Amino acid sequence: MQTVTEQGLQELKEQLLRYEGLSLTAYKCTQGKLTIGIGRNLIDKGISLEEAHYLLNNDIAETLAQVNSRIAIFTIINEPRKLVLLDMAFNLGVAGLCKFKNMIAALERQDYQKAADEMLDSRWARQVGQRAQDLARKMVEG
Repeated sequence: MQTVTEQGLQELKEQLLRYEGLSLTAYKCTQGKLTIGIGRNLIDKGISLEEAHYLLNNDIAETLAQVNSRIAIFTIINEPRKLVLLDMAFNLGVAGLCKFKNMIAALERQDYQKAADEMLDSRWARQVGQRAQDLARKMVEG
């Protein structure tokens, strides 16, 4: 089997970047395939399990930093409740989570039942069903 030198690989990367372009968001290529990055065909190739976990780890780190900076009570509540907020933020986006003002106010009062009730009294809860039920239970139980 023939190998390619590091220099050759670098030249190939530069060439592919020049011809394929770089997009950090998904787009349809000239063949109508959903594509991202430097020519990654998401329809035919998708991503590997390792890549999915890499992306997840990055997304969790970003979500954690945003929730930590935008919701003051986050640093004080216990870990199970932090995980509830992070799960919600991952699903809704941090801006969406911040719209749960009554839930956050209940957390600040340490009224976990009321926080759970506020979670369940939402369009989000109706959309995600069992997920909301599970997270509300974890909010109460801590």
